[in-house]
Amino acid sequence: MRILIVSQYFWPEVFIINDLVRKLAEDGHHVTVATGKPNYPSGKIPVGYRQGGVQHETFADNVAVLRIPLYPRGNGSFTSLILNYLSFVFSGLLRLPWLMRRKRFDVVLVFAVSPLTAAIPAVLVSKCKRAHLALWVQDLWPESLAATGFVRNRLILGGIGIMVRWIYWCSNTLLVQSMAFFEPVSAYADKEKICYFPNFAPDIDSHISEEIPENVRSALDGRFTVVFAGNMGKAQSLSTILDAARALRNHPDIRIVFVGAGSEAAGVMQTVDQEKLTNIHFTGFVDPTLMRVVFKNADALLVTLNENPALSRTIPSKIQTYMQAGRPIIGALSGEGARIINVAGAGLTVPAGNGEGLAKSILTLYLMPAIKRDAMGAAARAFFEAHFESSAAAKRLVEILEDRMKERPA
Repeated sequence: MRILIVSQYFWPEVFIINDLVRKLAEDGHHVTVATGKPNYPSGKIPVGYRQGGVQHETFADNVAVLRIPLYPRGNGSFTSLILNYLSFVFSGLLRLPWLMRRKRFDVVLVFAVSPLTAAIPAVLVSKCKRAHLALWVQDLWPESLAATGFVRNRLILGGIGIMVRWIYWCSNTLLVQSMAFFEPVSAYADKEKICYFPNFAPDIDSHISEEIPENVRSALDGRFTVVFAGNMGKAQSLSTILDAARALRNHPDIRIVFVGAGSEAAGVMQTVDQEKLTNIHFTGFVDPTLMRVVFKNADALLVTLNENPALSRTIPSKIQTYMQAGRPIIGALSGEGARIINVAGAGLTVPAGNGEGLAKSILTLYLMPAIKRDAMGAAARAFFEAHFESSAAAKRLVEILEDRMKERPA
C-alpha cells in the first residue's frame, strides 16, 4: 500500500505515529511522511533544522520525510500556539501539492492529535491524488479545547465545530482511539465512517540501554517511587498530584517522580519549592529510549487527567506504555482510561481530581505485599499483549483501510 502520513508532529519528537510508520515500512508498505520542523515540547527548533524552507530526511532506512516550514511553539503562549498551528496549515496548503506532484498514494492518513487543523492540507492532497483520506482521531475537537481552557469563547468554539464537521465530511474513514469517542464524533460525522483503532505502546523493549542519568537513578533509588511520565500540561491535572503529595508528607519513604516536561512544569516546580514538598522530585526530559529502565526501577506508574466529559472519553497513551512496562498503575482519572486499568486488573484508580483518594491509593500500594504488586504488573503486561501490541496494530490498520477502501473509495 502507498501511504502518505500527514502529522504536525514526528520523529525526533516522541509520538506513537513514529512507531506506526516504522511498523508499516517493515511490513513492506511504501510510506511517506509530511510533517513540520521538530519543536515539541521545548518550543525551539533544534540544531540541524531551520524554521524556513523544505527539508528532506529519511526515517527507518526507507521512509521519505518531508518537513515544511513551521513557526515554533515558543513558550506555549496562546499567540505562539495559534501561529504554530496556522503556519503548518498554510505551509501545507502551499507546499504539499507541489511536493507530492509526482507521487501516487492509495491512502492519506492523518495523525489527528491537537491541533485538528493539521488535517486541512491533507484534505487538499487527498483530493488532488484521489486517495482515501483517513483520520486517526486522538483528541475530541472542539470539546478538548474547552476542557483544557485553551478556548472558552462559545462563538469561536462554534466556528471550530463547523471546521471539524467539514474535515470529517471530507474524510472517508475516521479511526477513533477510544470506544467512548463514537458518540461525540458521530455528532459531527456519518456513523458509518467511524471505526475503533486504539493507540498502542511504542516498542520500548527493542531498546537495550540500562544506563540512565545519575539524577534520574538517584530519584528512583532508596524509596517507594511513583513515576509520572510524559507531558506536564493543563489536561494532566497536576494539582491533583500536588494534593496527594501534601497528604503524604508524613510518609518519607514514598516519593513521586515527574519524568518529563510541559507547559505546566514551571508552575508545579514553583509550588513544590514554595511549600517544601520534599516528596516530589523532577528529572526533566529523559530520552525515550531510556524509559524502559526508568519504568523498570519504579514501584508504580501514575496517570492523571482533569475531570471533564471530553477527557473522560480519552485513553491517555501513557496507559498503553505503562502496561507494556509491566508495572502497577495508579490512576486519578474518570471514564475510559480508568475502565481500561480496572478491567485489566492493572492497578488502582480513583475519580479525576481526587487528590486525597490518590494519596490513599499510593499508600495502599506501598503497604501491599510485593507479590500482589507484581501480579498487577503482570496483568497489565498481559492486557497490553492482547490489545495494544504495535506489530499487530499496524497489520490491523492495513486490514481496516483495505476494507474501508472497498466500501468507501476516494
